Amino acid sequence: MTDGFAPGPTLETERLILRPTAMADFPRWAEMMADPEASRFIGGVQPPETAWRGFMTMAGAWTLTGVAMFSLIEKASGLWVGRIGPWTPLGWPGTEVGWGLHPDAQGKGYGVEAARAALDHAFDVLGWTEVIHCIDPDNVPSQRLAERLGSTNLGPTRLPPPFQDARVDRWGQTRDQWRGRRGNR
Repeated sequence: MTDGFAPGPTLETERLILRPTAMADFPRWAEMMADPEASRFIGGVQPPETAWRGFMTMAGAWTLTGVAMFSLIEKASGLWVGRIGPWTPLGWPGTEVGWGLHPDAQGKGYGVEAARAALDHAFDVLGWTEVIHCIDPDNVPSQRLAERLGSTNLGPTRLPPPFQDARVDRWGQTRDQWRGRRGNR
């Protein structure tokens, strides 16, 4: 393995660097996907071989479409702490900004900090007119994050195969709603 990066932009917040997937991110990605709580709503516990496929899907999306979740890097430590950002798989119920945080990064406010930067990117750079978040009805922490971003629950939705049986609600907001809230942060 090399330390190669997928092509794409890099964003910075006060405490985080948001950049495309890099090979060096995989060990912590695999740790996140092996943790029962951290992976519960993003595919469930996965052995490294299965986590590898999801990891490579993200890198491939960056390479082929220029749109995928950013790797979150904690500035103070240089550690990979999660993934967050624009995501538009085939058949998805909308243009999503999704997230997943490593267990040791949860509860630090990284989700809202990174999601704000990702929403700005989705609306201002990608030109999206709406952003959604597909959230399991039992995933209260993600619901709270969506609320902090100004998103509301728009009701149940369906995901494409192989996730067609997953229970998810479609949370979201329009670009105009986001821009109206931006000054209130």
